[in-house]
Amino acid sequence: MVSAMSTPRLTIVIPTLNAAHTIGGCLAALYAGGDRRLPFEVLIVDGGSRDETIKEASRFGAQVLTVPPGRGGQLAAGAQGAKGHWLLFLHGDTLLGDDWGAEVIEFISSEANVRRAGYFRFALNDDAASARRLESMVGWRCRVFALPYGDQGLLIAKPFYDVLGGFAPLSLMEDVDFIRRFKSRAGRRALIPLNTVATTDAMRYRSSTYLTRSLRNLFCLGLYFARVPPRLIQRLYG
Repeated sequence: MVSAMSTPRLTIVIPTLNAAHTIGGCLAALYAGGDRRLPFEVLIVDGGSRDETIKEASRFGAQVLTVPPGRGGQLAAGAQGAKGHWLLFLHGDTLLGDDWGAEVIEFISSEANVRRAGYFRFALNDDAASARRLESMVGWRCRVFALPYGDQGLLIAKPFYDVLGGFAPLSLMEDVDFIRRFKSRAGRRALIPLNTVATTDAMRYRSSTYLTRSLRNLFCLGLYFARVPPRLIQRLYG
């Protein structure tokens, strides 16, 4: 999406670890939904995958950076290596809707948004009623607590990201940590919900049950707010 002579306006940072089964779909959706007005680069920050993740990413022409594992550190490394003035952090098992490029263009074209951040609408690739309930709960969490998670993406201007100190090198809860600092500096109203749907792979919910996984996530969040070190929470989160 970026020619050899053009400078990307946006860098999409995707942390991966053994994500060969999902990264192809993620990248295909990105390139399919891009907008010609939006030169962007895709930077895969891999934590040492032992599967075909890097091969699959290279097949789509994405740049690959290999760093030690740990999602917070991977995100931080991607931001540091980004060439774009805007950053979009995205998980490797997430598919953005076809209109993502047009909506991102609209968001970043507004001067008012240089100290704001946008996030996408959460969805799961599962027809089960439990999936719809979880989607509704996520929507409620975002409306009431202004707390989007990393699987909803995060769109932010790089200069403001840098002012906030970027992602901490945490193995878990790096998204919650960053959003807390963001709201402390910019206020909760500076977190803007976007219309584009971000569809996340539901495999981790189907591998147990929606209720079990949701309760585990909530318990882990509670432990984090109780100041339990993320490295210890990681053992429970799995």
